[in-house]
Amino acid sequence: MKFQRYTDVDEYKKDVLDILLEDEVVNNLPISILIDGKKDNSSEWLLSTVTDERERIVLISICTKPFNMLLFEPVSDCRKEAVALLASELRRTGFAPPGVLAVSGLAGCFADAYCGSNGFKLHMSMVLMKLDNLADYNKAPGFARILTEDDLSFVPAWEQAFCVDCRIPVYTIAENKERIRTRLGKDTHFIWEDGRPVAQAVYGRDSPNGAAISWVYTPPQYRGYGYATSVVAELSKSIFSRGKKFCCLYADAGNPVSCGVYRRLGYYSVCNFDEIKLDTGF
Repeated sequence: MKFQRYTDVDEYKKDVLDILLEDEVVNNLPISILIDGKKDNSSEWLLSTVTDERERIVLISICTKPFNMLLFEPVSDCRKEAVALLASELRRTGFAPPGVLAVSGLAGCFADAYCGSNGFKLHMSMVLMKLDNLADYNKAPGFARILTEDDLSFVPAWEQAFCVDCRIPVYTIAENKERIRTRLGKDTHFIWEDGRPVAQAVYGRDSPNGAAISWVYTPPQYRGYGYATSVVAELSKSIFSRGKKFCCLYADAGNPVSCGVYRRLGYYSVCNFDEIKLDTGF
């Protein structure tokens, strides 16, 4: 087997993008990284492949620190050997990913090869869900509207609370405000209003045929009224109206309530992902 690390994003994209697109839903994250054109700090990225004796690419890895390393295996018949080689090369070169995000099984296999059985911790298991056709649903009172400047008075706090709920790194209110401000005028951030703002959902990222939904949040006092279902439904309809063939999102595998919200709209499970934090003290 052969490990190859790339320094040219375009060369890497040429070699792996078509492979990733063969499973577009599962690979929505790495695809979006490669097609959005941003190359800031790309010299510090990990862009690599492992090929087998037949010169097939059997493992693809992308890490854009400070984010988790993403893994995809086009074929799984040599997982242990490919993962062992990747782990060995990362240790040899001193590249330390903060974590790994991949389909269940593959993520754990890498973590064990890289850290040993006691050097990593499962942070979260998620269900990747896909929507091809929106189902009939009971619409909540109120209506969907687009993010406005006035919403910056409360949405940063919502998204800070979202991060806490999802156990992901928490931005400050000021950081959130500037990040969210970039969505103004883009028709990508939907607010559900029922006399007052009560829920939100955001058009997260693109792939050629689909789009991912993220930042779905309802403050605790407004939960149980169907607001999240309705705002995700309206955003899903908007995505389809733009010519996309599917929507996708990640739901907490340990939260049957949120998974149920999406299933009522016609979303179905594609596979499970594990996010694993790694001990990088080598």
